[in-house]
Amino acid sequence: MQAPSPVPLSDLDALARRFGGERHDAFSERALARVYEEFLSRRRTALGTFVLTADGKEYANLFSLLGEPETAISTFEIRLDPVPADGFAWEFLRPFERIVLHADGSADLHPLVPGPPVRAIARILLREHYLPRSRSDMDRAATGGQRVELAGLFGTMDQGLAACRHQGLLPFCVAILLYLSDERVPYEFDLVRNALLADPRAGRLATSRRVRRTSRVSWGLDRTVARGDLSLLAARALAVVVESQGLTAVELAHIFGGGRELVDSALQGLVARRLLTFDHRTGIYRPRVEAFLPTRGARAEPVPLSLAVAGSDPALRTSVQELIAAADARATCPLCGAPLPEGPNTILCPDCAAKVGGV
Repeated sequence: MQAPSPVPLSDLDALARRFGGERHDAFSERALARVYEEFLSRRRTALGTFVLTADGKEYANLFSLLGEPETAISTFEIRLDPVPADGFAWEFLRPFERIVLHADGSADLHPLVPGPPVRAIARILLREHYLPRSRSDMDRAATGGQRVELAGLFGTMDQGLAACRHQGLLPFCVAILLYLSDERVPYEFDLVRNALLADPRAGRLATSRRVRRTSRVSWGLDRTVARGDLSLLAARALAVVVESQGLTAVELAHIFGGGRELVDSALQGLVARRLLTFDHRTGIYRPRVEAFLPTRGARAEPVPLSLAVAGSDPALRTSVQELIAAADARATCPLCGAPLPEGPNTILCPDCAAKVGGV
């Protein structure tokens, strides 16, 4: 597949000047050019190019839509053109022809094979971006001044576009997260090249190593990443480790590229945040599943002695965490926060389950 031409830097510079105002000074212009070139240099495997349609009107790219006057849009459609074949490049993803995003936060995933669309609840996660900041803005931030708080997770595309226009933010890469009745599927889009990106594990990690987490656990993971206090490498590594029984720094370096030391440093930061555990005997990093489950503000219960002893074995500890997560009878819906009904365990509340066809 021929690589699509990227959006010109001049177009991005014009948008940054229009929405960023005085914050996009000469210092910010040079920073944008540097970030733009760095983004283009990090080439990832593209599954195909896409066409964006908003309320039936086709746009060359998201930035063309961003530059239009702000108006409410009811449906966004992302259509792959040409449609790629169903092959190994789709590993860890569900092959699709198009995704339709609705104004209420729901989505329709149209598969490659003939059949009805799959209903889901969609969220948009900001992956890579540029935010105009003048020299004075950077100096104030460096001396402990007020920092810009960015929302990293949006309920609808309209909300994301409004936030970009309000803050002058230029999104380079976003992930559309589709929460189904039994799992969450993430699709990453390179907005500069209009390309759907393959999962970084495709061709580098056996699919049998993947552990499918529930939408409830994935929702907690996505909210953790959306806080924006993790580096890009740490956020990507965290998502991969959570969907596994454990991986080494060597395996993750093979997935993401780069030196093992850099990956190991990012993983150790996640251990310090108590999001992962590290087994010094085997060099395996494992997820703390309970870190991504809703606490509802309750004080942690005392840990039974049997579980405290099990905590000394990382492999056994992971199994215990998953048993606790599965047996949690006081769960809340990961999408709206409503308490789940008593009785047989479900992932979503009745209202959200009805939207995704999981009743």
